[in-house]
Amino acid sequence: MKLLKDRILRDGKSFEGGILKVDSFINHQMDPILMKSIGVEFVRRFGHLPINKIVTIEASGIAPAIMLGYLLELPVVFVKKAIPKTMEKMLTASVYSFTKDKTYDICVSRDFLTADDRVVFIDDFLANGNAAIGVHELVEKAGAQVLGMGFIIEKSFQQGHLRLRELNIPIESLARVKALGDNKVEFED
Repeated sequence: MKLLKDRILRDGKSFEGGILKVDSFINHQMDPILMKSIGVEFVRRFGHLPINKIVTIEASGIAPAIMLGYLLELPVVFVKKAIPKTMEKMLTASVYSFTKDKTYDICVSRDFLTADDRVVFIDDFLANGNAAIGVHELVEKAGAQVLGMGFIIEKSFQQGHLRLRELNIPIESLARVKALGDNKVEFED
């Protein structure tokens, strides 16, 4: 997706250690026009699938998931990273966050994810794949099925894509980054 890659090169900030900051247009301040284009591209890649819900994880996956849900006229379920006191009938899984260097529980209500659901998972980044694997576990616990996973940016130099391929689910990444360094971003072809 050329528009996204151009934006990453123009406004993204890369640092040694594989860090890419896109907080000025994706995950702190959002560009709604870019998000609409991202949603349109996800429709192109997943719109043919017999899905009935979009699933994401809070918080940075919500905007692209909402755009996809809006365009496909489907509900969007977001998995919570903290267990609320008011949630009943919940499904939980544990996820390790590389960024925060801690393990936390994620959850979703059985009211919003059931055995009748066929979903696409959408998130901002694919790095090590821990969040996606945790969400996949929740979907399986609900008896539902993941028909695809979509990511705005994939760090292809990390293990996430390889780990997710073992799930035999189509994986779509709009921008695949093969190398990051101090003020350097290299994309896969």
